[in-house]
Amino acid sequence: MGSETRKRETVIKVRCTDSEKEQIQAKAAQVSIPSLSRYLRELGMGHTPKSTLDAQTILQLVKVAGDQGRLGGLLKWWLSEGLAETPKVKGQMERLLKRLEQTQDQIDALVNRL
Repeated sequence: MGSETRKRETVIKVRCTDSEKEQIQAKAAQVSIPSLSRYLRELGMGHTPKSTLDAQTILQLVKVAGDQGRLGGLLKWWLSEGLAETPKVKGQMERLLKRLEQTQDQIDALVNRL
């Protein structure tokens, strides 16, 4: 890496199966470490990298919850203005309610990932 202040020239070979390598790569990706060398070095030195998946999931959850809030606000406005009775808005409300249901499903899925 170009940002390192010291040279790392000594190589340690690790033999593993293709499946094991894939698992190690997946775990390195979970903690946002693209280099297998850096990931294994940190583990070998006793450092436990923290997962970034939870933070990413929470960010997605916030975005989806914001979408749901905006959709709910639109529905509330339609109802408060008495627009729910017009044929055009009635069709839009049905689509909006379906979208709210889909958004709730997304929230449920994200919460289950945590």
